Amino acid sequence: MYAQVSQTAPAAGKRQWAAGVHIGALVLALMTSWISGAAGAAVAGVIYLVKRDESPFVAAHALEALNFNISMFLYTCAVVVMGVALLGATVLTLGLGAIVTLPLGLVLVAAAAALALAWLVCSIVAAIRAWNGEAYHYPLTIRLVR
Repeated sequence: MYAQVSQTAPAAGKRQWAAGVHIGALVLALMTSWISGAAGAAVAGVIYLVKRDESPFVAAHALEALNFNISMFLYTCAVVVMGVALLGATVLTLGLGAIVTLPLGLVLVAAAAALALAWLVCSIVAAIRAWNGEAYHYPLTIRLVR
């Protein structure tokens, strides 16, 4: 299922590539705003394709970052769809639906903020683990690419 990472510490260059995939995905995602997951997945996917035959350690981290960023993109899309649905419900009821949609909208904003914070923290933790030569599996990840 996952590429096996050896018990010995990987060489410094491989640890740097593995940490770089997480940091690169994070930086590109921050630079591209709303398409954060897709841009991060692009970085991770390119590094995975380039390094998969060279280093199982780097490939495992790139695959984790790829799946995590795809998952974050899908979660972001779900939040946007729910937000549009809430806005549509408010407009269709000529504003009377705001009694229901406003509290739900606030919950949706809080959930989006929690998702963004989890994405940021998990990416930093993954980079630190990679730098230390350890394996890392992101939480909240849908394993689409294996």
